Amino acid sequence: MSETSNHGETCIVCDQKKNRGIHIYTKFICSDCEKKVISTSTSDPDYAFYVKKLKSIHTPPLYS
Repeated sequence: MSETSNHGETCIVCDQKKNRGIHIYTKFICSDCEKKVISTSTSDPDYAFYVKKLKSIHTPPLYS
């Protein structure tokens, strides 16, 4: 996971172009959505939305 540069990338959760966030494998999550995901309770109605969005993150294949 790393911080992004000033180029901006599209967040997989909010679909907006943001400058700051993290990479998980090949996907980008902006800082705002990262905070929302972390603080959302499993009983919150938004929890299912975040789970659905985060399911697009897959471990890249490991070639040897």
